[in-house]
Amino acid sequence: MKYRHLSILEREKIQELLWQKISTRGIAKAIGRSASSVSRELKKNFPLQHKYTPRLANERALKKRENRGRKLRLKNSFIRRYTIDHLKSGYSPEQISGRIKIDLKQTISHEAIYQYIYSNVHRNGYGYMKPGYHDLRIYLKRRHKRRLKKGMRKSQRIFKPKGPSIDDRPKSIEGRRIIGHWEGDSVVSRKSKIALNTLVERKTGFVFITKIKNGTAKETSETVVKRLQNIPKTFRKTLTVDNGSENFGYANITEALQTKCYFAHPYHSWERGTNENTNGLIRWYFPKGTDFATISDEAIQAVEIALNNRPRKRLGWMTPLEAFNRSGVALTH
Repeated sequence: MKYRHLSILEREKIQELLWQKISTRGIAKAIGRSASSVSRELKKNFPLQHKYTPRLANERALKKRENRGRKLRLKNSFIRRYTIDHLKSGYSPEQISGRIKIDLKQTISHEAIYQYIYSNVHRNGYGYMKPGYHDLRIYLKRRHKRRLKKGMRKSQRIFKPKGPSIDDRPKSIEGRRIIGHWEGDSVVSRKSKIALNTLVERKTGFVFITKIKNGTAKETSETVVKRLQNIPKTFRKTLTVDNGSENFGYANITEALQTKCYFAHPYHSWERGTNENTNGLIRWYFPKGTDFATISDEAIQAVEIALNNRPRKRLGWMTPLEAFNRSGVALTH
């Protein structure tokens, strides 16, 4: 005879008979079930306060039935190990999904990786970790406890930039069709005046990260010149920066490198989206509040190397270093 799961009506009847202090055998006879079935139902759903709640018991049973026989969300232990190792090394789920095709000739969607990460936590991230699982959310860039919907940007006032405006920059640059257009910014610390200067090539995402002591315009321009001067002129056509005072030495950069500089509009960080995204990746290694005075040049160089060797979707899952080298500039780390 095929087993039938208890229905919500049967569970409500069980509750009613419990209130009447009917025995387990009496309840079983009343609902046409075996005494062992009723006994198991009560054993699974009686909390410490000895109160049976049919609605909660039914929800728990449906959830258990839904998960019965479900395999782990990633295909096998080898793919899971690859995924976890690369999450810990700083890869995003989308990068893992793209790179695994190259490294292992396997396929796994980034959505499956996200589901695997959050499936290890009860109640879709609101609850506690399931026994035997490790919390992988801490390796995501935003470290969200739960998956959140993306919101809309708020509008900002537009101000006149301090130097040549991005409005005057050739529109063709926005298409990322050729290498040689850079974006610059600073990653600052509240702990000290020491900050990081970042320079990112728009097409490949290749990045230079350099520690600067005081963030003055003079030091910033000298740092930019030092990092870009060994790049062939054809691969350093323009530089787009924000309106921070540290960028007011743009004339020195133009003169030394023959590189045209442009200023984005204030509060329009998306106009330097490549740089903003890269700074977000840097913050994964050096969270807000990090005192850069305590970070060695070797540690900063290690992060630069790591980022330049991270596969990128828009590059067909090549790394920025691979893409830059393919252009004819033989860079090594």
